[in-house]
Amino acid sequence: MWPKVRDDRVLISALAGLFALAWLSLWAWGRSPYGHLAHQHGGGHGFWTVYITVGGWTLMLVAMMLPTTLPLLALFHSFVRERPSPARLTGMVVAGYLLIWTMFGLVALAANRLVHDAVGQSAWLGAHVWGIGAGTVLAAGLYQFTPLKHKCLEKCRSPLSFVMQHWHGGRGHEEAFRLGIHHGLFCIGCCWSLMLLMLAVGVGNLAWMLVLGAVMAVEKNMPWGRRLSAPLGAILIGAALVVATIHTTFPA
Repeated sequence: MWPKVRDDRVLISALAGLFALAWLSLWAWGRSPYGHLAHQHGGGHGFWTVYITVGGWTLMLVAMMLPTTLPLLALFHSFVRERPSPARLTGMVVAGYLLIWTMFGLVALAANRLVHDAVGQSAWLGAHVWGIGAGTVLAAGLYQFTPLKHKCLEKCRSPLSFVMQHWHGGRGHEEAFRLGIHHGLFCIGCCWSLMLLMLAVGVGNLAWMLVLGAVMAVEKNMPWGRRLSAPLGAILIGAALVVATIHTTFPA
């Protein structure tokens, strides 16, 4: 049993180190001369602005989303422990997972840039920009009650059945990579609306990142996480209505 325990400890230690490095990098980046780019939400122009913003999004994925899939990674590693390259196979799952989330991030950042351009070109939108943030929060709250959200959560809460369904071991690295992509798709189905909240509050806001990351991890992995979805949705809907009420009652 000792080699298995040692392998698990090495995996957990390596992933914990990766998570810590991502958080430290985000903290350092927020205090660098480029830290303001974290709060442009993809609204800046120029190659380097886009490149740095996408880099920040990817770091955010490693810091926030990758820890939420730790149970599946540990389980998959136990499945492939006896194969010649278990660490590489697990790495392929991580690569597929991050790839699909990065693609989602590119779409979200591109859409957000279009919104920023529209705000800059419309005086009415500029005067009612609060409505965009409130709408994002409202959409996130409403999505908490949808069947798609609950279906994706059930998939994420059942890592054993998910691995057994998608891992057969025949094509090794390719199959592991595709497993990571499939898991990432269901994870996006669980969390896309909550991740969009980061665009509303700023990609570099570490406090919000910690809160949302913890909420998503609990909702996806804890047995009682299913009881969190409805109250969280109600809180988000209430927050959006409060913001709308304040701005319509006191427009100044």
